[in-house]
Amino acid sequence: MSDKTMTFKIEDERDVQLKQTLTTVYDALVQKGYNPINQIVGYILSEDPTYITTHNNARNLIRHVDRDELLQHLVRSYLTH
Repeated sequence: MSDKTMTFKIEDERDVQLKQTLTTVYDALVQKGYNPINQIVGYILSEDPTYITTHNNARNLIRHVDRDELLQHLVRSYLTH
């Protein structure tokens, strides 16, 4: 029997969800021939969903992500990795 206590962090699960969503959106943009970085940045700056393709439901997925949360996640990921 182990004396270690397991921990669960909501933000860890949310980070995984954000990454999955962003990866799906990125892949959909690549598949349609767009520059995914430019398109995602355009969406983040403007919140205009037309920057994101409807292919593979990418536009709907990205609209369920809070832009502030996405920016926070991206900056944290960039600075800590």
